Amino acid sequence: MDRQTTADAAVLAELQERRAKRREERRDFFRLAGGVAAGAAGTMVLTACGGNSSTTSTAAAQSSTPSDADILNFALNLEYLEANFYSYAATGNSIDASLMTGTGTQGAVTPGHKAALTTPLVIAYANEIVQDEINHVKFLRSALGTSAVAQPAIDVSPGGAFTTAAMAAGLITSGEFDPYASDEAFLLGAYIFEDVGVTAYHGAAPLISNKTYLDAAAGILAVEAYHSGLVRTALYAMGLQQPAPAINPYTATAAISALRAKLDGTNSDDQGIAGANSTISNIVDADSNTIAYDRTTGQVLNIVYGTAAAAAGGLFFPNGMNGNIRMST
Repeated sequence: MDRQTTADAAVLAELQERRAKRREERRDFFRLAGGVAAGAAGTMVLTACGGNSSTTSTAAAQSSTPSDADILNFALNLEYLEANFYSYAATGNSIDASLMTGTGTQGAVTPGHKAALTTPLVIAYANEIVQDEINHVKFLRSALGTSAVAQPAIDVSPGGAFTTAAMAAGLITSGEFDPYASDEAFLLGAYIFEDVGVTAYHGAAPLISNKTYLDAAAGILAVEAYHSGLVRTALYAMGLQQPAPAINPYTATAAISALRAKLDGTNSDDQGIAGANSTISNIVDADSNTIAYDRTTGQVLNIVYGTAAAAAGGLFFPNGMNGNIRMST
């Protein structure tokens, strides 16, 4: 065995060991999440989110290893959020009411509005992505059948969750952040979601036992990665324009990424779109081996609930998600 082959084998062994460790950490989380006290997991970062601490029923439901249906329903909740955001941006309306029914408590959408997009490229992106996300909702609902959860209460309003998140990231210090107000604002709103979706599907993949479901999750992961790359590329190009956009996209994405990493407890698994110097971009959000980051379901919930503490709701999901996976770490 030559030196290069030995080095490659060592890297592969390290990656396999890391993946096995992460998989075991996830299983430990699902076994132990029910006993985590709200104050033990960290402090509330977004105090205006209205996050709800754990309940007995939530803890009991999430204390065991999740089933494939649990994981798909977790993904469905996230797709409800993305589909509604893009639907309001592209059409001025929520997704169709026929796609909102299911088990659990169906909630209303605190609405956005049609985005004031002016660039043909960004308009085309919005129209493409909304159809992708609606298709994901339809697919997951079909795969789950009668087990599909209803759409929970979701906040995609300018003055609510988006403003709270933007203020926590330092994008604004007062007033309102409206992700529907301009091309740049829309892309920054999309940036909040897309990277999180990639890490969510990557993190959940090892927990899926059914190969058909795993194949579908891998396919959706690829699409979410396309969306993430598209949004990051568009924002990077916008940063090169003159005159400069109202909000510097390089510093804005770095701030959003830093907030997400703080909320999930790692402080390291997220990066903005600018590279180390002006001659290189950072379109791919990945670790030192250029492997996309992954997150546990609890870490994903920390971000969309807007809290570093254990909670059962907040921010974009005011009353929490529907289904058995709904507790942040």
